[in-house]
Amino acid sequence: MKPTLFILAAGMGSRYGNLKQIDGLGPNGETIMDYSIYDALRGGFGKVVFVIRKSFDKEFREKVISKYENHIPVEVVYQELDNLPEGFELHPDRVKPWGTNHAVLMGKDVIKEPFAVINADDFYGRESFGILADKLKELEGKENHYCMVGYRLHNTLSESGAVARGVCEKDENDYLTSIVERTHIERVDGVIKYKDAEDYWFELGENTPVSMNMWGFTPEYFNYSEKYFEKFLELNQGNLKAEYFIPLMVDHLISTKTADVKVLDTPSKWFGVTYAEDRASVVDKLQKLVDTGEYPTPLWQ
Repeated sequence: MKPTLFILAAGMGSRYGNLKQIDGLGPNGETIMDYSIYDALRGGFGKVVFVIRKSFDKEFREKVISKYENHIPVEVVYQELDNLPEGFELHPDRVKPWGTNHAVLMGKDVIKEPFAVINADDFYGRESFGILADKLKELEGKENHYCMVGYRLHNTLSESGAVARGVCEKDENDYLTSIVERTHIERVDGVIKYKDAEDYWFELGENTPVSMNMWGFTPEYFNYSEKYFEKFLELNQGNLKAEYFIPLMVDHLISTKTADVKVLDTPSKWFGVTYAEDRASVVDKLQKLVDTGEYPTPLWQ
């Protein structure tokens, strides 16, 4: 069975204001998501599941899903604030979404095979999808063995300013031991450094593996996530901004030795529009990939 690609797109409506503004960055108005699905299809994925907000379902189906329907099976699930476990009620003042791992939980009823999780608006690169699909096929029928694509830090920096990255530590067998979110990483005088909460600078190696939210799981991950979400809610009842992130869940599973996570190295360059100034650079990068024959144009015939 081919693995499924699970795309986190529930934040898209709030970020762009309206789906009409999903940014066409490719030569024929392609979005970054178009390239991800194209790469996933040729990498060996068999289905796409989107998690979105119900409020823009109609527009999303018309403007986004219609492109892919003749190429790959597509399903949609919804992330809503009031989608909580039994016994929990939504705080009336809560407006912030519950975070990436809550979004992942929404796929529980439609995903029964190994699956990848990605962000809708990040460019991950052809090689990464192939590497991840191959690993997920190996995990068919297995449990408690997960994976993530670890990008080489120098392949993820923005030319426009500092970035936040999940800096990964791994053991000698390439299994993840920890992820620490570094919120200010940039190249300073030719050297990559991060600034900590006390404003001290520390150097990072060019090839330090970082998480760009490209994960591989098997279906029992949903059960762990559901149980841990209940604990998360109990601990954060009064915190209206607390978010249930994927690394939080993964870190819990690693620290309790419930599961292991293989870090998969990729030569792909990651890019996205972190700053408004990044847009022109992303357009240029996509144009170059088309010019060198990496992608056809238009992408979806």
